[in-house]
Order: sequence, then structure tokens, then C-alpha cells
Amino acid sequence: MKRIITRQENFEEKEVNLHEALFSNANGYIGVRGNVEEGVPNGWNTMRGTYINGVYEIIPMKQAESLCNLIEKKQTMLNVADTQTICLIADGDVFDLTTGKIIVNERVLDMEQGVTRRHVIWVSPDGKEIELSVTRMTSFLIPSLFTIEYNVKALNFDGLIEIKSYHIADVKNYSNPDDPRLADDSGALLNVDVVKWREDMSVAVSSTKVSGISVASAVSHRLRLPGKAEISYGKEEGRTLYHVKAEVKQGEELSLIKYSTFSDSVREDDPEEFARETLKEAMRGNLADIYEKQKEYVTEFFDNSEMEIDGDEELGQAVNFNMYQLFQSATRDKHCSIAAKGLSGEGYEGHYFWDTEMYVAPFFILTNPELAKNILQYRYGILDKARENAALLGHKKGALYPWRTITGEECSGYFPSGTAAYHINGAIAYTIVQYYLTTGDIDFMFDQGEEMLLETARLWFDVGNYDRAGHFVINEVTGPDEYTCMTDNNYYTNCCAAYNMSMAVSFAEKHSSSKRVKELLDKLGVTTKELKEIKMAAEKMYLPYDEELGINPQDDSFLQKPVWDLKNTPREEFPLLLHYHPLHLYRYQVCKQADTVLAYFLFEDGQSKEVMKKSFEYYEKITTHDSSLSTCVFSIVASRLGMHKKAVEYFGDSIKLDLLNTHNNSGDGVHTANMGGSYMAIVNGFAGLRITAEGISVDPFLPSGWKKYSFKIRYKKSLLKFTVSKSGAVCEVLEGDKIVVKGVNEMRYGK
Repeated sequence: MKRIITRQENFEEKEVNLHEALFSNANGYIGVRGNVEEGVPNGWNTMRGTYINGVYEIIPMKQAESLCNLIEKKQTMLNVADTQTICLIADGDVFDLTTGKIIVNERVLDMEQGVTRRHVIWVSPDGKEIELSVTRMTSFLIPSLFTIEYNVKALNFDGLIEIKSYHIADVKNYSNPDDPRLADDSGALLNVDVVKWREDMSVAVSSTKVSGISVASAVSHRLRLPGKAEISYGKEEGRTLYHVKAEVKQGEELSLIKYSTFSDSVREDDPEEFARETLKEAMRGNLADIYEKQKEYVTEFFDNSEMEIDGDEELGQAVNFNMYQLFQSATRDKHCSIAAKGLSGEGYEGHYFWDTEMYVAPFFILTNPELAKNILQYRYGILDKARENAALLGHKKGALYPWRTITGEECSGYFPSGTAAYHINGAIAYTIVQYYLTTGDIDFMFDQGEEMLLETARLWFDVGNYDRAGHFVINEVTGPDEYTCMTDNNYYTNCCAAYNMSMAVSFAEKHSSSKRVKELLDKLGVTTKELKEIKMAAEKMYLPYDEELGINPQDDSFLQKPVWDLKNTPREEFPLLLHYHPLHLYRYQVCKQADTVLAYFLFEDGQSKEVMKKSFEYYEKITTHDSSLSTCVFSIVASRLGMHKKAVEYFGDSIKLDLLNTHNNSGDGVHTANMGGSYMAIVNGFAGLRITAEGISVDPFLPSGWKKYSFKIRYKKSLLKFTVSKSGAVCEVLEGDKIVVKGVNEMRYGK
């Protein structure tokens, strides 16, 4: 099966924003929206953007009242220089898909080549017919490089072809004051410092007004055509223009290759010089060679993370699409992480949430562990900020990671559903442990992992207390369900806290004779007494349980509230957060997403199957799945409870969420967490993969209508391929040591 997504476009406003996200190009450092080069008519809803991961401006956060230690500023991802704008004039007719006649208008995401393509045949109002072929690439090998190969052919006329290629430094961020998931007041965030031509290279340097970050971009062109061309170099305020005029005959083609490089002062001392030198180096070679290396890089990625579904090609393509988008979003350095929308749009302002660790990191842990390590190393890099955040909230010890951030400082302006979500600590701790259990990377644990575990464990001990019955309780926190905020003893949060504390102490005790652990404990001032206290708190953790219903209540007061009437709520009132006051939502039993059910995925040994099944059925009736993080979790837990048909149905809701735009906001950027979650729905759900301190196991089933499915993962130093069919499960060890996998029918070993 070819890994290619193709869309035929009518070029209507309603689909433009979505296709800008779906056909975006990114490589973990830069992301370029899949905007049409010539732009769209004024007034159309479009998000034209190019982004650099981890590059931000600081803007004010409006608070109605100046209460103590509320957030008054935040970071927001920058839209940097636009180098994708190219305008075409065919013998006097401006190329514009809203005029003339469209014969062909096709967009292609070629995941095998690592590029996007656009193919258009258009007839102008005057009858001039042209064929336009565009190939775009953000290089994985040269992370600062973005290329556009722009080919124009005159199909039925002899005449003048003009191409105007712009380098626009004077750009703005997208904003929407009516949607809390988008910035409401971003606008122009960059001062344009330099726009100039250096011979045939256009250079632009801009800087932020508050954060003090500089960004640079450089652009140059290569032109190929049958005859001669008139070339001019223009400069206007905030932009440059490369203008080509060429006479062509019918059937002749003009080809323009536009090279752009980007750099920033977060990573480079002299961004302008780096952008210029990187551009020169890229242009010394041949674009065909860069394409070939891009293909090799992408091929290696799919070789490591291969997943195939025999029996449903459409689902298989959706799986490939999701994995590829995750790969495009993945940070390649320690300066940044993976945002909620990756680098495909400005939804959630480029912030990093708990989603990254809980939903995205598992994919990379199993397929590309070095990329997963980058995610965790970023968290270690902001550990001091997490300590400061904890102190700001009154905690004497420990670290509390911010709910949403770029630099490590809290960016959530609404603390009930933001800062109060302490469970982000649990997500990071859980991922640290899973990374270690899967890779065996003991050096990471000694150098960074255990320190994060200890500091987050200290936070849990500080925020909690013992009640009169001797239980350790945690009050005034918010779990994953943002329709229920500031509660006591959120079941999921308490499970996370107990696990976090237990794992921190367990590692310290197991390696108590290690010099590196002793030095770490001394550095942090962690005593034997403190470790015992933390361990006891984990053991005494209170987990709500209702005897009458036989379920785990989401929190202490949840079952006291009336149940929201979901059946009679009009579809146009979803998502509820956009139509009801938060307090109104908080007073009902209604869940935005998996909460207690998520705990059953991560900590299934904590409850009996009977309790989990009753709880699952209870929460299923009151969950809206307004969050994209929900249906994948319900699928996984349904799989583990033996509800296979239901598991497949929930998976179906998750896997095509962006391709079908089922949440009606994929145009703001793809949902990276859901993409990771849909991967887990197969691997951890259908295949039942579990990795614990005891080893690796599976508990698979084959969805109805599928002939078989297979996937590859890395475990310790081995590359494994699992295949599940009607005859059972087979595990092949493709590389590395022989291992034992519980739950398979057959083990096979390579040479």
C-alpha cells in the first residue's frame, strides 16, 4: 500500500483552512502551513503561517482581578517570515482559482517521499490554459530548510509568464477572540529589523518586543526555462520581491525552485549568518539529492514504526497519516517539545500540555526512543521553572510542571481547569518510567529521570494530607475532565500521585548503593525519613469507591450531582464549553473526556475487572468526548475489558478525527494527542501490549473484518514485529537479543 493521501479540491472557503493543516510540511524545527502559494481572496478564513518550534513572544494575560500570584503574562508561538507566497500571471491573467475554470485541482501528501504536492490545470477568464505542479518539502536532514519547486506549463498559448516570489517579514499571528482554544489578541508580534538583498539572496531579520528573540530567514531561487528571462529584484517595506518575466511557447515549462532557511537566537548566536550559510550549503547541491535523502530518512522512520492493517486499506492510510504527522511534529532538540497542534497551526498557541507525555510520547518510546528522550529532556530543562511554579503556589518542596507552556512558565489564565490540573506531574512521571522500562536507559534515570521523579513526588506529598481515617488525600485539584474542576480526591489524580511517589522511592531504594543516586539525594536534600514518608503516602492513598454502584467515583462529590441530559442536548450545543458557563457544567455529572477510565488504562491492576466494567459503562453514558483525547482511551479500555465491538467503534471515531474534521477545528492544526492515542488503541488496545517491570506481554484480538494486522516496536535492544491474525499472535525478533513475550502463540528469531 502506497503511503499517499490525495484530496480533490473544489477550492471553497469552507475547506481551505482544513487543507492548510492536513497538507502542512514540518520537521520538528520548522512547520509551514499548506497554504496555496498565491493566497486566497480577502475575507476568507485562512491561517497563513510558518512556525519555529520553541520560538515565542511574551504577551499580557488579562485578569479580571489582581489576586495573588495569578498569571499576568504568557508565551505564544510566533508566525515568522512568509516565504511561501508566489504569484503567477499567465499572459496578463492573474492566476486565481476563484476566477476562470478549474479542470484539475489536487493536493497530495506523499509520505513515502516526505513531500506535499499540488497539481492544478486552470483556464483563465481569457481562455489561457496552464498546468501548475508544485512540490514542497521541509527537510529532515537540514532542519532549517524549506523548498518549493514551482513548475508552470503553457498548455494552449504562446505568451508571457510572470512569477512574483515574495519574502515577507511583516507578518501577523492568527487570532480569534470567540474561541478559547485560539489566541484572542496576538496580531503583530515581531519587529522587522532587516530586509535586504545580498546579491541574489534575500535576508530578513525580525525580533520580538518582549522575549528578546531574533529570527532570521534567507531566500534564494533557481530558475530553469527553455529561453531567456528578465529577472528583477525588488524591495518594499517589510518584504522583498523576486520577479521573473519569460516568453514561452505552447507546451513549454518554466521551473522555479525557491530555497528558504530559518534560524533563531534560542539556538544560534548569529541567526542571520546561520540562515545565510545554511542556504548557501543547501544550494551547492542538487535538489534531487535532497529529495533522495528525504526519502531515505522517511523510509527509515516507517521501517522502524511500520504498522499494517490487512482488510481495511482506508484505515491503514489513516494510521500512516497519523504516524507521519507525529513524526513531522517531533522535536529534534532539547529546546522544545511537541505542541498540541504540532507545527501545523496556531491552535493552543503552540503550547505544550500533558498530552505530549501521555498520548504522544508512547508512540516514540516504542518506535523512535531517541525522539521520546528529547521530550523528557525538555522537561528536565524546565525543572527549575517547575520548582518555581510550585513555590508560587505555596508549596514548600517539589516541582509542579505548568499546565501549558513553552519556556516552563505557566501560560494558563484560567486556573480551575489549568494550573489546578496537577495530574500533569503524573503524566510526566508515568512517561519517565515507561521510557526506562522499555529502553533500559539507566544513565538517563541517573542523570535526569530520577530527579524529576523525586521532585514531582515531593510535590504530591506536599499538596496532600492524611484525613481522620488515616487515608492520604489530595484536595482542590482538577483531573483530565475539564467539565469538573477543583474537586477533592479525583480518582485519576490520586492514582497518578500514588504511582509517581511509589516509583520515585522504588528506584532510589533499588539503587541505594549507587554513588550517582547518593549524590542525587544529597544534592536534593532527600533524607531516608522523607523517602519513607513518601512511600507511606503512596501506600495510604485514598481512591474513591462507591459500594452501592460498585464503581470508582470520579471524585468525592461527583455522584452527588444531577446527571446531564446528553440525549436531549442539541448537537449544535457541542462542545459544551463553548455554549455553557463553566459553573453550570461543574454542577452536573458530565465529562468532557476520559478521566477515571484513563486511570484504568494506565493502572489496571488497581481494580478488579468487574469494578472497571461497571465504571466504564457508567462514565460512557455521561461523556461527551468533546475532547479529542477521549475516544482513543475508551477504545483501549474497552479492548481490555473484552468489549471488542465497542473498542473498534471508538477507534473508528479516533483514527480519522483530522482527516474527516469530526471536531470541526482541525483547520487550526492537527490533533497530535489523538493521533498518538489512535496508535495506542491498536498497540495497547487491540494487541493488548503491556510493558512492566516484569517484562513485555500482549493480549490480542483481531477486529471483525480484518484479516490481520502487524506493527513493529523497539524493546530494550531488540526490534520486534508483532502479527495478529485468525491463527493467533506471532512475535518476530528482527534485531537484537532473544526475549520472552507473554501472550503470543509463536516466537520467531532472525539469523
